[in-house]
Amino acid sequence: MATTSSFYEVLGLPMNTTSHEIKAAYRKLARTCHPDAVSMNKKEMSACEFIKIHAAYSTLSDPDKRERYDRDLHRNRRPFGSSPVRSATMAAASGYTSRNWETDQCW
Repeated sequence: MATTSSFYEVLGLPMNTTSHEIKAAYRKLARTCHPDAVSMNKKEMSACEFIKIHAAYSTLSDPDKRERYDRDLHRNRRPFGSSPVRSATMAAASGYTSRNWETDQCW
């Protein structure tokens, strides 16, 4: 499994999925990725994948954890078209490049 940016991608589901679909996806992936269900030479890689899958399921199957996760996921996404490079370039153009002790003090 490649690195993914969200638990929804780990389970291969859209964000508006139901709890029943989350459980079904988890069970399907658990059957194929559980360390006890794969051959000996794939156990270590399978264990890492299964840990990611289980973490995604345990978060998304609990309504409170899922609500917090969705809120944090939405908060951390950048708006379309913004990039850290552009933000740094604009900061340098404005003359404000970094914070220091003098600029942080209330005089």
